[in-house]
Amino acid sequence: IFFRRFTMSDGCVHISGEKFPVLKNDNILRAAKGEPIDRIPVWVMRQAGRYLPEYMEFTKDKDFFSTCRNPEWACMITLQPIERFDLDAAIIFSDILVIPQTLGMEVLMVPKEGPVFTSPLKSVAQWREIQCKLLQASGVNASIEDVDTAMLDLCPQLVNTSLSYVFQAITLTRHRLDGRVPLIGFAGSPWTVFVYMTEGKSSRLFSQCRKWLFTEPSVSHTILRMLAHMTAHYLMGQVEAGAQLLQVFDSHGGVMSPKLWRTFSLPYLVMIVEMVKQRFPDIPMICFAKDVYWGLPELKSTLYDIVALDPSMNLGQSHVEMCLHQKGVQGNFDPTALYAPKERVAELTKEMLQEAFGDGASLPTRYICNLGHGMNPDHDPEHLKVFIDTVHAFGKS
Repeated sequence: IFFRRFTMSDGCVHISGEKFPVLKNDNILRAAKGEPIDRIPVWVMRQAGRYLPEYMEFTKDKDFFSTCRNPEWACMITLQPIERFDLDAAIIFSDILVIPQTLGMEVLMVPKEGPVFTSPLKSVAQWREIQCKLLQASGVNASIEDVDTAMLDLCPQLVNTSLSYVFQAITLTRHRLDGRVPLIGFAGSPWTVFVYMTEGKSSRLFSQCRKWLFTEPSVSHTILRMLAHMTAHYLMGQVEAGAQLLQVFDSHGGVMSPKLWRTFSLPYLVMIVEMVKQRFPDIPMICFAKDVYWGLPELKSTLYDIVALDPSMNLGQSHVEMCLHQKGVQGNFDPTALYAPKERVAELTKEMLQEAFGDGASLPTRYICNLGHGMNPDHDPEHLKVFIDTVHAFGKS
């Protein structure tokens, strides 16, 4: 199978042919396309991370974003859960906040606090300054009325020059996987990235991001449109580098009212999938809109192949509804259930699958098993192994 890969030389982006090892386990890709599977595919969000002792040991003396920017290190971390568990996909080790870093915003990963922006977005003037700096650095002269359009035109260049390390990590990881499982690429939704850019760090109230929507709705749309274009080009670059499936994380979709989400998040989720699918119509795409249980009717009408569900949603009903539209679902085991004793984890996993799909006499199509959110730092890896093995055992006896 040949893909195209970005490499950097003298500040320019070049594309070269790349031949990857033959894929041995394509269950997750077949599930996304509604094709027969021989076991339910399963992977978990944040499967490479702080709950793994090997991750903590490897990163103990390393800065988080420096690790993301090192293709060799990112590849090694991506492979850690694949070496430990019988997973059906790897997901590249990176972070959704590499996009605002590309805009020149400084983001630090502070221990026990999470991502922190040294200068969060607080005013329109600040946004205009970001735009001007990027255009000037790229040698683009634009009149005031043409700045927004010029920024959209600049998106491919910004992404390809600033995020080449992600593309290099993806290509390296495809080779190191040796065809064991497919590799997932990902990005944050424009709204979720905007939340971090304006809040500056983790928040309980989410007042700053929503304040923008009411005080500067037009500029908010401009920023979200810019982020959508950057994200689409970023995801397309990941496919060219070797990603075989993509997920867009709208992790903060639920902090808005349904009306606001339909106005300030959904249009940009749609913009991304339409741009990517126009260029790569066969790439499976997943959308995870956390706490947006009321958004399934809208999401099933988009080009996303799979909608990932959080634990608040009914897995069986959602699966039936999506399959009627030739789409599927992912999820949605409650991550906190992994704190139960291992025997109980197995029982709860089997119960979830039986309630949704019956006794397992036939395996569900268009279904990818996952958690309803990501792994927590204090989760026991052995409990995750029980979950994975129980999913694979479903329908085997």
